[in-house]
Amino acid sequence: MPVTYRRGSCPTGRRYHKLMPKSHGNKGLSTIRDSLLPVRRRKTVPHEFVLEAIASLSPYTRPMFGCLAVYVQDRIVLILRDKPTNTADNGVWLATTEEHHESLRREFPNMRSIQVLGKPVTGWQVLPADAPDFEAAALCACDLVLAGDPRIGKVPGARRTPGSKTKSPLKSLKGSKASKRRAKP
Repeated sequence: MPVTYRRGSCPTGRRYHKLMPKSHGNKGLSTIRDSLLPVRRRKTVPHEFVLEAIASLSPYTRPMFGCLAVYVQDRIVLILRDKPTNTADNGVWLATTEEHHESLRREFPNMRSIQVLGKPVTGWQVLPADAPDFEAAALCACDLVLAGDPRIGKVPGARRTPGSKTKSPLKSLKGSKASKRRAKP
């Protein structure tokens, strides 16, 4: 015969609360309620083979610009993009700097600056998904990331909150209306 304990009298000294039996109410209500609630589906990972290729580095991802940013340790290395708008920028974005563009372009002839930011040259370079050598180029970029190539990857800057701009106290007093009112007799 199983031993039962009154509430709070467990011999181990822990508080014990008897579990309540399941509700045997209207079972149809829960299925109706569940069918009315929208189910949030996980977005598919664009170009998932890239993550598989660098899996040994234990990358982690974060959503960024409606895409998927890929980080290795403290560095952002890639962004994976496959969106229905501005399809010219779909593919694998490389986090790099302008000084490395020329040397990377020798390895990736189809690489170019992303267009979605509206600047002619950006630090972000894209290996376009519609290029004939896209998968081979993306895997080559993964090899560079695995090798720790310093041309790929950036340490993101510290985030600032919108109201955290620091002002010089002297400057803020000179331009304020209150200081002008105080100056008048």
